[in-house]
Amino acid sequence: MQILIKLLSLGASLGTGALARKGLDTVWRKSTGHEPPRETQNLNNPLPGVLVFAVATALTGAVIQVLTQRAAKKTALKLERNAN
Repeated sequence: MQILIKLLSLGASLGTGALARKGLDTVWRKSTGHEPPRETQNLNNPLPGVLVFAVATALTGAVIQVLTQRAAKKTALKLERNAN
């Protein structure tokens, strides 16, 4: 049962992460008019923009990780209660 919960959590995390990345890219394009600065070594991308995008990406990833882990834990607890 624990393996199933972990796999579901992983799948939810990956799916949500992909959707969040697309959303972040769209918001970046609409707000700046430029493509997101994914290549950090590219000197044509201004450093402040690269740093802001990196922080936004990291923050989004952290929030997604916490939310999916909490949802998986709640699901596991519900399943354990129902199994008993």
